[in-house]
Amino acid sequence: MKKPTTKALIRPASQEFADEVLAGLSRVPKALPCRFFYDARGSELFEQITWLPEYYITRTEIAILEAHGAEIAAMAGPGACLIEFGSGSSRKTDLLIDAMPSLAAYVPIDISRAALAGAAARLSKRFPDLRIVPVHADFASLAALPAALGPGRRLGFFPGSTIGNFERDEAIRFLRRCARLLGPDSLLIVGADLDKSPEVLLPAYDDANGVTAAFNLNLLARINRELEADFDLGRFEHEATYNPQQSRIEIYLRSREAQTVTVAGKTFCFGEGERIHTENSHKYSVEGFAALAAEAGWTSRAVWTDSSGMFCIHALTL
Repeated sequence: MKKPTTKALIRPASQEFADEVLAGLSRVPKALPCRFFYDARGSELFEQITWLPEYYITRTEIAILEAHGAEIAAMAGPGACLIEFGSGSSRKTDLLIDAMPSLAAYVPIDISRAALAGAAARLSKRFPDLRIVPVHADFASLAALPAALGPGRRLGFFPGSTIGNFERDEAIRFLRRCARLLGPDSLLIVGADLDKSPEVLLPAYDDANGVTAAFNLNLLARINRELEADFDLGRFEHEATYNPQQSRIEIYLRSREAQTVTVAGKTFCFGEGERIHTENSHKYSVEGFAALAAEAGWTSRAVWTDSSGMFCIHALTL
């Protein structure tokens, strides 16, 4: 009997996911793109992470936005269009919308259809007069914004330190893409996590309740569901480390033992202790992030930090 092909084993909508997973597991060392964390269950788990006591990022950024939302609104001007890259639950967006009563439209962009629908429904109830134009897409590869958003200034919003998931050259490419999408008179608000002690950083990515571990392991569960794989999640463990040379957190899935796994009809061998790299989270200085933005053609016109120097928000212009 002829062995079924990889493409025969999976749904057409999952082909990009399959191609990336098979390529990543074939690499040495193995690696999977972090953007695939965010299926419906992954989005739920990440929302739980943002409420954890160890995860300082969300509450710190919210405090900065609460303190400086009016300044951001004044910089954007009346009739602006707010475009959020990787909107997720849009929890922080309320603060900007509240500060911008003349906002022309809100365009949330997210790879998770479930998160996008939930956020759009919630915001429609809270802001019934606001035009909301959801875009289901990978924000890092979006080619164009929806047409007819109005003549006002484009205000890009990229919160949560997601910029840190990119390698430096990838971050520069993304910021250049934002410049093309938003246009010459645009404003881009970007959150960036500041470098700090590993004693503070590591618990934020490996919490005591194991929510971050579940979030990481859910990637394997997704592969099982969508690609007819047979990962035994109990034979892998979550690992977070700090790389001081690169100023970044590195996230892995470590094989607890030697084992063989089948994904979409292809077999992969794991040695005991072998890791799959799933994410980096780069940390910056205020000056370092401004320099990175400058390489992409942006100028940091304003920057706000919390009193403890944990996090920063940059207002970038072209």
